[in-house]
Amino acid sequence: MGALPSHVRVAVVGSGFGGLGAAVRLRRAGVTDFVVLERREAVGGTWHDNTYPGCACDIPSHLYSFSFAPNPRWPRAFSPQHEIRDYLERVADVFGLRQHLLLRTEVQRMAWDAEELRWRVETSRGEVTADVVVSATGPLSEPRLPDVPGLDTFEGKVFHSAAWDHDYDLRGKRVAVIGTGASAIQVIPAVQPAVGRLTVFQRSPAWVLPRNDRPITGVEKWLHSTLPSTQKLRRFFHWSVHELETQVFANHPRLLAAVEKLSAAHMRRAVKDPELRRKLTPDYRVGCKRTLLSDDYYPALAQPNTDVIDSGLREIRGNTLVSADGREAEVDAIVFCSGFHVSDMPVAHLVKGANGETLAESWAEEGMNALRGTATAGFPNFLFVIGPNTGLGTSSMLLIIESQLNYIVDYLRKLDTLGGPDGARAALDVRPEAQRRFNTRLRERIGRSVWQTGCTSWYLDALGRPVAVWPGTTAEFRKITKEVWLEEYEVLRTAPGPPGRAPALAGTVSRGAATAAFHQGEDA
Repeated sequence: MGALPSHVRVAVVGSGFGGLGAAVRLRRAGVTDFVVLERREAVGGTWHDNTYPGCACDIPSHLYSFSFAPNPRWPRAFSPQHEIRDYLERVADVFGLRQHLLLRTEVQRMAWDAEELRWRVETSRGEVTADVVVSATGPLSEPRLPDVPGLDTFEGKVFHSAAWDHDYDLRGKRVAVIGTGASAIQVIPAVQPAVGRLTVFQRSPAWVLPRNDRPITGVEKWLHSTLPSTQKLRRFFHWSVHELETQVFANHPRLLAAVEKLSAAHMRRAVKDPELRRKLTPDYRVGCKRTLLSDDYYPALAQPNTDVIDSGLREIRGNTLVSADGREAEVDAIVFCSGFHVSDMPVAHLVKGANGETLAESWAEEGMNALRGTATAGFPNFLFVIGPNTGLGTSSMLLIIESQLNYIVDYLRKLDTLGGPDGARAALDVRPEAQRRFNTRLRERIGRSVWQTGCTSWYLDALGRPVAVWPGTTAEFRKITKEVWLEEYEVLRTAPGPPGRAPALAGTVSRGAATAAFHQGEDA
């Protein structure tokens, strides 16, 4: 573990896909004065933390990888957790990122210094200042545990799927799984054969489609290794299919009836009990919540040792779990598959901007929002990877991440052009009106999509505001993040003269100023 420097050009927070991707792109853009701050003992982000039984990706392997780091030897169509984590370790090695990594270094507070135009980043190992902070903490970094009366008195074992206790043996135990989202549909089939009794608490059922996972053959691996264009073609095919799905979800919700029939048929093949089928049939449009993929979820729920309680968990009395409608189940262990803090980023409480407010305080009135999902007013030189309204309902987040990295690299180039020849530093602060205009249009568009048709989901915050989902295709997002438009920012400089706001540049700098092509040959 390297020493903590006193100052860097860029501080990247997090070492998952977003943080490692940022590190690669910074190096390829000629920026080497940066650190990657990671609170864990290894890289990987959510793919390091989530080790629950059955953990895997629900996006095809060849699409869930960096375009600049293709892996021709993915073992399965949908990769398990350990393969994805190994891939990220290889990225760190192959691209020379170890020298920039500071592991076991937790960020505790970040505050903007208006005089020096830099961020003061307090960590568990001391303070480092940075001209620019890239927050790549991700939306799946902080598990969410529900506030259930009596939980503190439960006499058995309790853990969240993202903090799996592998030392606790579930074999023969009475186990409750709370939730039926993306983690639960992987956990349930993995533990059901081993437990004595499995009770699933389901507030609302999910639409589940066939996964069709399979091993990738040796011939396919050889072909992708020998002819890289075949892997690009495979990636392009998966990308095109998911782009089409997004178009339907965003613009043509009426066409989703066919998808709902496919899901219903998938259920009927595995679930013969009419009452269980009733419990598992959603009352909302497919896509309103994240659509899930599984071939073994429905069969696991149909087994004799599985009970489905189609009601939320209301309270716990000793070892007895009580549902909202009064049904009871006595259990030895509780596994919470209750999701993450997606619409209320925990990092927002750690960041204090130009006016002394935390990011969480600045979002209190209108909900989490940003300009192009990447920068937010009042927090100069603070950039997100996977920021507000960048989540996807159908496709690979790697496509969003790479688009944001394009934007971040151009942001740094713009800063270089704005600094003075005498060493003066520059910073960019989003104009509130630009951010407001962007988010007004974005939320109007979400209002016409399937994601706001009457269900509760992680796409919405506690007040029902659509703060997490991107309502368009990944191609559209790449287009709007291709370059930084300086007219959407105010420019701050340290010199000449006292620090303060420089005149607006809208009339003097074009949208194309200081913009260069960056890896134009990369595929989607």
